Amino acid sequence: MVEEFLSEAAIKKNRNKHRVKVHSLQLGLAVLLLGGWQILADHKILDPFFYGRPSGVMHQLGVWITNGTSIGSLWVNAWVTFYEATYGFLAGVILGIIFGVFLARNPTAAEIFAPYIKVSNSIPRVVLGSIFVLWLGLGSVSKVALAFVLVFFPVFFNAFQGTREADHKLIANARLLGASKRQITIKVIFPSALSWITASMHVSFGFALIGAIVGEFLGAQRGLGLLIATAQGNFNPNGVYAAMLIIAIMALSAEWLITKLENRLLNWRPTQISGTEL
Repeated sequence: MVEEFLSEAAIKKNRNKHRVKVHSLQLGLAVLLLGGWQILADHKILDPFFYGRPSGVMHQLGVWITNGTSIGSLWVNAWVTFYEATYGFLAGVILGIIFGVFLARNPTAAEIFAPYIKVSNSIPRVVLGSIFVLWLGLGSVSKVALAFVLVFFPVFFNAFQGTREADHKLIANARLLGASKRQITIKVIFPSALSWITASMHVSFGFALIGAIVGEFLGAQRGLGLLIATAQGNFNPNGVYAAMLIIAIMALSAEWLITKLENRLLNWRPTQISGTEL
């Protein structure tokens, strides 16, 4: 018993050491890249007019936080992009799971809808963004729609494939025990497909942000995409990078939350490398 306790303590200690080492190397790499960028810009090796510099990015953020942007408060624009991406993400995940599981469990329906799904998935997203702006206007609805489309297909295909990959022996045993089709889907197949679904969710929020940003590029009244387009039009690279930094913080925060959700939903799995460690 004492040996097991000491072994667990040693494993935990080694894990903490490894985590500190990784975080230190990550921080060192960031300092190296940003410091090199700043030095190259200061010595005109990289033209600051085109490439900007880290100090300029931080100054631009300070100006936006203190005085606002040319299109309104920084926080309002960030919030607009965030809720557009979030609503599109949630709608895409929910409907992607429902349709993916449903069609995987109904082969005839899958054959009927297959060509329509393939055609819809093959349409360039920028074209869809333009169509949504025409149909739904310059408001947030068109951006939510584009974010939804970008999220729906990865989640749908993962849910579909994960459902089809469910263990047939478990399904057969559940049938022998008298489980209905609905019970098999909820108790056996969905948990089996959950690892596929959560894997798609890790990349899907990034796609949702892309949908919101692209939609704002195509036409918007507020948002970080419009802020980037405005900074680009004014030849302000520091403004572009400052907005990109805010978007990156949103994406990393969402990734952290999705990882926490995944660990809670899939805590029955054997320990393995998580998405944040890849």
